[in-house]
Amino acid sequence: MINETAAGHPDAPTGLLPPAARAELARTAWAELPHRCSGRHGVPDTPDVLAGVLSADPAHRVRAVGNLYRLLLDRDGLFPATAPAALVLAALLDDPRTLAEDRWERRPGRRPLRAELLNWLASFADIARRGVEDGIDSARDPAAARAARPALRARVAVFCEDDDPRVREAALAATALLLADPALAPSAPRYAPAVRALLATSPDSYHRWIARERLAAWGEDVADLVAAEEGRRAALARAQAEDPFGEDQERAVRWLAEQREDTAALEPAGLGHGDRTVPAPQDPPGPAPEPPVAVPGSMAGYRGPWRLARAEERAEWTFTPYVGVGPLHFGMTLDEITTALGEHPAASSHTHDGTHRRLESADFTTSGIRALFRDDRLGCVAVNALGGPQVRLDGAPLTGCAPSRVEDWLVHRTERTRPGSLRYSPAGDPVFAGLGLAIRGQRAGDLVLTRPLFLHHDWLDLWHALPAAEWNHP
Repeated sequence: MINETAAGHPDAPTGLLPPAARAELARTAWAELPHRCSGRHGVPDTPDVLAGVLSADPAHRVRAVGNLYRLLLDRDGLFPATAPAALVLAALLDDPRTLAEDRWERRPGRRPLRAELLNWLASFADIARRGVEDGIDSARDPAAARAARPALRARVAVFCEDDDPRVREAALAATALLLADPALAPSAPRYAPAVRALLATSPDSYHRWIARERLAAWGEDVADLVAAEEGRRAALARAQAEDPFGEDQERAVRWLAEQREDTAALEPAGLGHGDRTVPAPQDPPGPAPEPPVAVPGSMAGYRGPWRLARAEERAEWTFTPYVGVGPLHFGMTLDEITTALGEHPAASSHTHDGTHRRLESADFTTSGIRALFRDDRLGCVAVNALGGPQVRLDGAPLTGCAPSRVEDWLVHRTERTRPGSLRYSPAGDPVFAGLGLAIRGQRAGDLVLTRPLFLHHDWLDLWHALPAAEWNHP
């Protein structure tokens, strides 16, 4: 049975879903089909997320769509709840409420909810067609996802001729990827002209990649499309050249300025996609650095201001990129965090926007973390180097270590698995976009130790995202 009111979305009862979606929802045993974080405190179940997509509250809609990506999709495979959720979403597409426009979490600009749901279905179809050789976790059986493709294609393809070009393009991208199903392959010639005419010329770099990949798979000549993409990359490289007075650079900058904004999803929150024109990344040179080790804690009995917690005194936390860390997940309110941690904040800071007072940060000294907020929702967790929980990645500690050891280990690991995702803040803090992780330094007496920051995807620009409370008082 499905609760008629979605938890966390009191204004979005599942009974208000369109009949086809409600039927899909009711026939599924959701309790037996987990998503990425099923059972974690405060994390909505899949039916709650699906009901929230049509919430009357725009903020709830945006949050629900973000949860579709965070909880149901993963670059390494799909979850048991993903395929049934895709069928429910496809049944929502013709509901008039999906015409509502907004700014969604993962892409720049405004677009209708219908277009964003189709973009999600395209990502679903992209993962469903992959195998172990493409990096998919062999433990995640894609059979259910692949079995859903004919039904999804029937519901998605009708929007390939939609009046709204944003909807039309997203539907075409999803349809092209769904046609990877051998049973649907005979329909490919029908869509090939539109894929070449619309997707291949899209400002969305992911859609252009879909066009090149699918057309090549269908036996079409894509040499012109590959050449155009290489020209785009060459212009970008010239525009970023070190010689600010070079004539080629000036022309490239002018050319790029004339191009439409790339509307592809941000890679950290999205799915990696290879390119036939780019060689596979090579392992970084040299041996892998030794994993970092946490600095030993202070001697028993020491109670000074720089006291370091010993290993046995620290809580052990894990994190899931762009979902959360320990018992916390992004999007929580202060009350939800207080309940999850079992303590009230010792200090907090606020900003004032006209008559509105917005929460900026809250320090939980017993747990050893600082929660940072945007629009009163958790967007970043900073872990105190002195006494915060030990958060591990592949078993290696990230809290209270020598910064250079952590950085070297993460750089080598990241360049091997997710090349190009490393960036640095103006303060020199490494930000690993593929992990939603930044490493800052925190003073511990005469030492500087790691203070890891776990970030929602729109917090990767530390300089603009972090409030003064974090920059000035680590």
